[in-house]
Formats: sequence, C-alpha cells, structure tokens
Amino acid sequence: MGSFSIWHWLIVLVVVVLVFGTKKLGNVGSDLGKAVKGFKDGIKGEEEKTPKAEEQKTIDVEAKDKSTH
Repeated sequence: MGSFSIWHWLIVLVVVVLVFGTKKLGNVGSDLGKAVKGFKDGIKGEEEKTPKAEEQKTIDVEAKDKSTH
C-alpha cells in the first residue's frame, strides 16, 4: 500500500472540488485564514498584556481615621 502517488492526490482533489464546489472551498479557506490570524493576534495580545501587568506597582495609601474624639 505504501505512500500515495501524485495521481492519487490529484484524483482526491478533483473529487473534493466536485463535491464541495470552488466557492464553498474558497469560503472555508478564507474563514480558516481569519481564524488563524485571530489566534495569532490573541496570542500577541496576551503577551503584550502580561508585561504591563507586571509593571504595575502597588500604591501605598494612608487611611485617615474618621472617629470623633
């Protein structure tokens, strides 16, 4: 059985195009590209947020006592 030759893959490609059509395959490809881009932006966004959170410092504030004497 071994590996498939180029002819096997071309036949599979033709069958897939006939079943799904080129328009639907194009839409799936563009949706997949948008999903990958969104994932990369999300990962980049998380990396940018992490250093900012580490840079935040606590602020020491003295509380005033409101009790009456």
